[in-house]
Amino acid sequence: MPSSASAGDAPPEATAVARRYHRLERSISGAVALLSVGVVAAAILFAPLLVGLLVALAVVVLLRIPLFRTSGTARLASTAEPRSVLADFESATPPLLAFQWGVADSVQSEVDGAVYDFSYLFGLRSVRMETTVRSVTASESDSSADLELDVTADGNPWGTYSVSIHEGASRTLADIDWESSRKFGLRRLPQWFVAERYRAEMLTAQGYRVLDRDASLSLSV
Repeated sequence: MPSSASAGDAPPEATAVARRYHRLERSISGAVALLSVGVVAAAILFAPLLVGLLVALAVVVLLRIPLFRTSGTARLASTAEPRSVLADFESATPPLLAFQWGVADSVQSEVDGAVYDFSYLFGLRSVRMETTVRSVTASESDSSADLELDVTADGNPWGTYSVSIHEGASRTLADIDWESSRKFGLRRLPQWFVAERYRAEMLTAQGYRVLDRDASLSLSV
C-alpha cells in the first residue's frame, strides 16, 4: 500500500540545501524572465511593428524550444553498509533526486518508488513526478546490487538513472549513469546550473562523498 512520507524523513541538512537551491534558482529564473520581457517590450515599443513582433516571437521560441539534454556519470562513496546504501536509493527520497523531493509539496511512498507533487504560479499550475525502481539484483551476501530508477513528470519520461552498488575497501561505492529523457529550452538552464553548483554539497549532506563526477549538457536538435 502507498504511504505518506516527507523530505523531513531525510537528513535536515539535505532539505536545507534543497531550499537554498530553490531560492537561488527561482531568483535567477525570475531575473531571466524579466530580462526577456524587457527585450520584447523594447522591441515592440522602439522598433517598427513587424520587426518588434518578430523579435518577440524569436525570444519566446528561443526560450521555450527544446534544445538541450543532460547526461553523466558519477562515483559516490559512503561509510554505510551496502544494504543501507541500497535502501537509500530505493527509498522515497533517493540521493539523486534530492533537489526534487527536497522542495516538493508532498512526497508519497509507493511499493516500487515514490510520487512527488509540486505546485507553482500561486497554485495555478501543478506537476506530478513519479519514480519507479526496477531491475534490482543483489548477491546473496548483499555486497553488491544494481538498480534502475525511472522518473516521469506528468506521465512523460523525465530521466533514467542506473546505479551499481558494491563494497570497496572500507567503504561502499555507488557508480551511477544518468540521462535525461526529455529536452528543455533556454529558460530551464538556470535550474541546471544552480543544481550543479549545489550538487556536491547536497550529496555530502546525505552522507555521500563525490569521488568522480562528469555531467554534460548537450545540444539536441
